[in-house]
Amino acid sequence: MLTSALTEPAIPALLKPLLDRGFTQGALPIWIVPVVIIVLFTVRGIAQFASKYALSRVAADGMVAVRQQLFDRLLHADLSLFGQQSASQLANTIVYEVQIGSSQLVQAFLNLARDGLTVVALLAYLIYLNWKLTLIVLVLVPVVAVVLKVLSRRLYKVTRESQTATDELAYVVEENVLAHRMVRLHAAQAQQAARFEVLSRQLRNLALKATRASAASMPIAQIITALALSIIIAIALSEGQGNPTDGVTVGGFVAFIGAILMLVGPTRRLADIINPITRGVAALERGIELMDSVHREVDAAPSHARTPERARGDVTLKRVDVHYNDDTAPALDAVDLHVSAGETVALVGPSGAGKTTLVNLLPRFVQASSGQVLLDGTDIADWPLAALRNQFALVSQEVTMFDDSVAANVALGAREIDRARVQRCLEQANLAEHVAALPHGIDTHVGHNATTFSGGQRQRLAIARALYKDAPILLLDEATSALDTQSEHWVQEALEQAMKGRTTLVIAHRLSTINHADRIIVMDHGRIVEQGTHVELMKLGGLYVRLHGSAAAVAASATAAE
Repeated sequence: MLTSALTEPAIPALLKPLLDRGFTQGALPIWIVPVVIIVLFTVRGIAQFASKYALSRVAADGMVAVRQQLFDRLLHADLSLFGQQSASQLANTIVYEVQIGSSQLVQAFLNLARDGLTVVALLAYLIYLNWKLTLIVLVLVPVVAVVLKVLSRRLYKVTRESQTATDELAYVVEENVLAHRMVRLHAAQAQQAARFEVLSRQLRNLALKATRASAASMPIAQIITALALSIIIAIALSEGQGNPTDGVTVGGFVAFIGAILMLVGPTRRLADIINPITRGVAALERGIELMDSVHREVDAAPSHARTPERARGDVTLKRVDVHYNDDTAPALDAVDLHVSAGETVALVGPSGAGKTTLVNLLPRFVQASSGQVLLDGTDIADWPLAALRNQFALVSQEVTMFDDSVAANVALGAREIDRARVQRCLEQANLAEHVAALPHGIDTHVGHNATTFSGGQRQRLAIARALYKDAPILLLDEATSALDTQSEHWVQEALEQAMKGRTTLVIAHRLSTINHADRIIVMDHGRIVEQGTHVELMKLGGLYVRLHGSAAAVAASATAAE
C-alpha cells in the first residue's frame, strides 16, 4: 500500500518537467516519459493487487476464527441462552453479521490505508512545490473531520437500529416457516404479510436514514475541495501577475493543480469510508457482545472427581425444588423420588405438573434451586458434566435430525461410526427395512431434519440413536404422543427393545402406553400426589383415574374417527 501511495505524486511530478522542458525547450528525450509512465503503472498495479489480496486473506482468517469461537460458545452455552434469543437471531449474528462486518472492514481498511497514504504522499509533494498554498488545503481538514464525526455518530446509531429490525424481520420469516401449516389452516397469509410489510418498511426507512448520513459526506468533501481549489488558483494567479519572475511556472502550476485534483478522489473515498467502517464495526461488535455475554455451562464437579464409565442407573431426588422465576409458583416443590436401577417409571399428570422439569434435572438441563439429585448415590453436581450426560439417552416428541447420513445421525457424537452397530440398532428400532430401500442405504442423507421420513420413521430413527448410545438410563418424553395408531405400534415395539436392561423414565399423555411400567408417578402442581402400579392407582380413584378417563375418552374418539 505504501508503494502504491508513493506512485501517486509521481504522476503530477512528471507534468512539471514535461511542460517546462519537454514541450517548450525540447530538453527531454521523446521515449523517457512513456517508459516512466508504463513502469509507474505496472508497479502501482502489482502493489495494489498484493495489498488487497494480503489484507483480504488476513481478514478471512480472522473471520473464520471469530465465527468458530462464536459457534463453540453456542455449542457449550448455558441453556438459558436459547430462551433469550431466537434461532434466527443467533444464526444471523454468527453467519451473516460476522461475514458483513469482515467484508466491510476489509474494504474500509484497504481504502483507509491506501488513500490515507496517498493523501500524505500528495500533501508532501504539494508542500515541496509551494508550502504557502498547501497550508490553505490543511486549514480546511479539521472542518471536514468535525462534519464526518457528526455524521459517523448518526450512522452508527442507525446501523444498530437496522440490526434489530433485521432480526425482527428474520424472526417473522422463521415463525412462518415453522408454522406454515397453521398459517394456511387459519387463512392467516394476509395477516402475516401485513406484519412482514410493517417490519420491512421500518427496515427500508432505516436504510434510507443510513444512506442520507453516508451520502452527505461526499458533497461536503467536494464543496470544501472546490473552495480550496478556487482560493489556491486566485492566489497563484495574483502571485504570478504581481511578480512574474518569482511566480510559479506553468509546469509547476499545472503540477500543483494536478496534485490537488488527485487529492479529490482519495479524500472523497476517505470521507465515504465512515459508512463501511461503521457498519463493519457494528456488525462485529454484535458478535463480540454475544461472545462476551454467553456463559458456558458450569461444570462444578471437582477436578479430581472420579466416576464410573457406566452408572448402574439408580436415581434419587431428595426434597428437590425448582424455581424458574421468583414471582411464579415452583415447577417442582419438595419432590422426593427413588428409582431403582433397571426400573421403568412413568410420569403422568396434567400439563404444567412438572414432569418435563423433573426429567430435565437429571442431565442438568435444569438446575435444582434446592435439594439433591443423586445418581448411584453421588450428587449429580459432583459428576463431571460430560460423564454425567453420557449416562442418559433421550427420545422426545420433538425429534431433531441433522442434514447428514442415516449412519451419522444414529451414531451422533461417536468419533468413528461402527456400521455394523448402526445396522443392529436400526433393526432393533424396526427401521432397517426402510433404510435398506433408500438409494444409498445407511449412507443416504436424510435432508433437513429428516423431513423425507414419516413421523413414525423419524421417531424410530431417534430410538436407533438412543440404542447406539447404549446409555444406562433412558428418558422418554412423550415419544409417541404425536403418532397415529399404526406408527405408535411400531414405535412402541422399538421402545420396548430400547428399555431392556435400562432404568427408564417415561413421560406420556397416552396412558395406554405406560401400562407396562413398574411404577407410575402422578404429578400435579410440581408435587408427587400419587404413585403405584396401574391397578393400584385405579383402585385409589384419584387424579390418575380422572386422567385415565380423559385419555380413554380421547382414544375412543380417535378410534371412532379411524
